[in-house]
Amino acid sequence: MHVSLTDRLDEYVRDKVASGLYNNASEVVREALRRQIEHEMSEEAKLARLREAIDIGWEQAERGEVSELNIRDILRELDAEQESVA
Repeated sequence: MHVSLTDRLDEYVRDKVASGLYNNASEVVREALRRQIEHEMSEEAKLARLREAIDIGWEQAERGEVSELNIRDILRELDAEQESVA
């Protein structure tokens, strides 16, 4: 496999190898790919939890269990979660 990098990425990889943290460019690229996979898996898990919560909310709404007060509480919780992620 042959991979082309931009000048900036090439310099980044070379700097990492020169720092002694990695033995060669392949190690840097493998580590970057592993981290990207972990990130994507984490994002997919968050999305799955969000979808589950939405499904529960819809079911509660269909049963008439959601009031305006509950919606305000939910929105406050979502805002707080978003702020902690940012």
